[in-house]
Amino acid sequence: MVSGGGTGGHIYPALALIKALKKRDPHAEVMYVGSERGLESSIVPAKGIAFKATRIQGFKRSLSLENFKTIYLFLKSVHSAKRMIREFKPDVVVGTGGYVSGAVVYAASRLHVPTMIHEQNSVVGITNKFLSRYVNKIAYVFDAAVDQLPANKMVKTGNPRAQEAAEVVSHFSWSEYGLKDDVPTLLIFGGSQGALKINAATVAAIPQFNQRQYQVVFVTGQKRYDGVMAQLKDVTVAPNVVVKPYIPNMPEVLPKVAAIVGRAGATSLAEITADGIPSILIPSPYVTADHQTKNAQSLAGVGAAEIIKEADLTGDTLVTKADQLMNDGHLRHDMAVASKHLGVPDAADRVLDVVLSLQRK
Repeated sequence: MVSGGGTGGHIYPALALIKALKKRDPHAEVMYVGSERGLESSIVPAKGIAFKATRIQGFKRSLSLENFKTIYLFLKSVHSAKRMIREFKPDVVVGTGGYVSGAVVYAASRLHVPTMIHEQNSVVGITNKFLSRYVNKIAYVFDAAVDQLPANKMVKTGNPRAQEAAEVVSHFSWSEYGLKDDVPTLLIFGGSQGALKINAATVAAIPQFNQRQYQVVFVTGQKRYDGVMAQLKDVTVAPNVVVKPYIPNMPEVLPKVAAIVGRAGATSLAEITADGIPSILIPSPYVTADHQTKNAQSLAGVGAAEIIKEADLTGDTLVTKADQLMNDGHLRHDMAVASKHLGVPDAADRVLDVVLSLQRK
């Protein structure tokens, strides 16, 4: 039984783990338990995976009567999860984060079913901190997480999404975008929804990018594409710059990227390091405990990435960092080596090994 939800950062590692399990044992049975309103309720069933939902919500960080409702829903979800566990009879229950995994994994521990959680970030979330007291094993990605959790339970595995990225055989050509395969290409990508500040800085930078020898692919996010194109209505966009709303085949495109500008979410960094891509990271300041900054520092500290704080991000600061990287092949090579060294191309198998070690005989 697998549980994780709320954001793609919790869901996609779970899906990568399930994929690795099915590859190793096609007859393995999996039940995914998620929340009614989370993204997982649409993403997981679409993958053909058995799915059950429970109702739950997160704590407010200020004093609020809503927290009484949260406690009630948590206890109700634990009761519901116990019923699901008794019916499904899992050998192991795995949590990949999000409030729903808190109820499911806690319920499993109370029923003496072997349990494991996976922590993707440098700063441990409230759910995994709570569960760390009850689970048998904790898989983790960043060394910064080690002193926040019980050391005797920790196993370094990497993020399962890295293995999916590493196993992609890419036949992609930049000619599909009207670009050249023999010219270094910078990908600017603020996430599937786009990032307002990154988009604004890139729009401001385009007149300078027009004059560069390298190529730029600017992905705005589908919801923000029309707004960006409206801003560019009176701006010349040279042939070496391409603006896209989204890239549907991102895993195939990434191996062809010379460097990437983007956020520092756990899943993005797993994919970037699996492919050994130099990066300019702009951590989101809007996430819990500023964990994206800590994630980014793990790469910057070994020379795999440069960081621009969002507060310092402008068209000029973006171009300055981009020029330093894109005009220096030796620097890109060194950063790529450092990035690849951090990557864990067999991360899903490593997590799966931990899971199977807990399986009741």
